[in-house]
Amino acid sequence: MLQQIVSHTPLYVWALLAFLTYRGYLAASDREVSLRNLFIIPAVMLYLSVSGMQQYFGGGATVWACWLGGAAAGAALAWRPNGAAITVNRAAGTVVQRGSWTPLALMMGIFATKYTIAVLMAIHPAAAHDATIVAATCAIYGLFNGIFAGRLARYVSAWLRQPGAVAA
Repeated sequence: MLQQIVSHTPLYVWALLAFLTYRGYLAASDREVSLRNLFIIPAVMLYLSVSGMQQYFGGGATVWACWLGGAAAGAALAWRPNGAAITVNRAAGTVVQRGSWTPLALMMGIFATKYTIAVLMAIHPAAAHDATIVAATCAIYGLFNGIFAGRLARYVSAWLRQPGAVAA
């Protein structure tokens, strides 16, 4: 059965997995990133989560409440200082992102959740109406997105605290 599922997976899904793996690998090393580029991966992950929720569960209040609860918990986890200072260069418009395997783990978590739910819905479509599955899936998506948002908020906060370049 697993072989059948894998063989019926569209090519774009494997391309997305390769892209996310590559971006996660890059995130494992320290690098200088523009403030604008810090928003890309959290935005892509938010899109993947929301599209997955909308596709299978709709946009009801329960879906969003579970997602928001997970997002709040994730943001709170990621917001807490981890001891590493964030280096900001406002003149160059960049911040130094410390290497971490966390983004790869989060991206794989969202990908695996989205893929698992797609397979579950293909095998057992009635699962879309199971309150436990809906709540757990949306909370998991929210948790992952919240961690991305909390990490991004830490960088933006460091950026805003850094004095701007003085005009001559």
